[in-house]
Amino acid sequence: MSLVGALPFLKPRLSPSVSPGRQRRHTLPASEFRPLNTQDAISVFEIEKEAFISVSGDCPLHLDEVRHFLMLCPELSMGWFEEGRLVAFIIGSQWDQDRLTLDALTLHKPKGSTVHIHVLAVHRTFRQQGKGPILMWRYLQYLRCLPYVRRAVLMCEDFLVPFYQKSGFKVQGRCSITVASLTFTEMQYPVRGHALMRRNSEAIGFPQTALLLEKQTQRLESVLLLEEPIQRSETALLLEEQTQRTEPEPADV
Repeated sequence: MSLVGALPFLKPRLSPSVSPGRQRRHTLPASEFRPLNTQDAISVFEIEKEAFISVSGDCPLHLDEVRHFLMLCPELSMGWFEEGRLVAFIIGSQWDQDRLTLDALTLHKPKGSTVHIHVLAVHRTFRQQGKGPILMWRYLQYLRCLPYVRRAVLMCEDFLVPFYQKSGFKVQGRCSITVASLTFTEMQYPVRGHALMRRNSEAIGFPQTALLLEKQTQRLESVLLLEEPIQRSETALLLEEQTQRTEPEPADV
């Protein structure tokens, strides 16, 4: 075999100063947050289906609805990827009324100042690690950078109310929407953003805005991983309150 023909089979020589254990094993980021797109739709639906079907008997969004919102408003979604694998996600859309109605389940209202959070789900192998509260915290921080967003709303079953309360959501009352025999509680979160970030958000964009949150997310994740599951959401809410106390109220834009 010629030397040229053998090159693909030769093991790369290691630099004396670099041990094998310290070599980079992959090129994908260990942890990445980014907007979802239609190519992520199947992975999103698989996680959602496993998370909701066994509990509620139905999914908040079916596959065609996932694709629908990821085409219309991908910037209002957020996926958490570990080494390229989707482990948790949020999908939202804009809404233009004080309370949710049936139309809110399928429509995106681009002139609305409310973000309707349709679904938050975590892959089964990554649960009980605090990823749900971390992702929600990060998503709400991102919304604070969008000049047109004034609040976030969602509807959930009663047993999930304490979870969202620990993320800062307040109960608005019973939701007018029912699905089969399921009834829901409607909750809202006032989005009070950093004035400078909101004023310059059009020039920032999602990836750059995410970089501003990276250190805060790493801090939150490192704290939550050391705690018991019942303490994690409380810590996320505490850090959220500390962040709001140190930032000015949003200026009119």
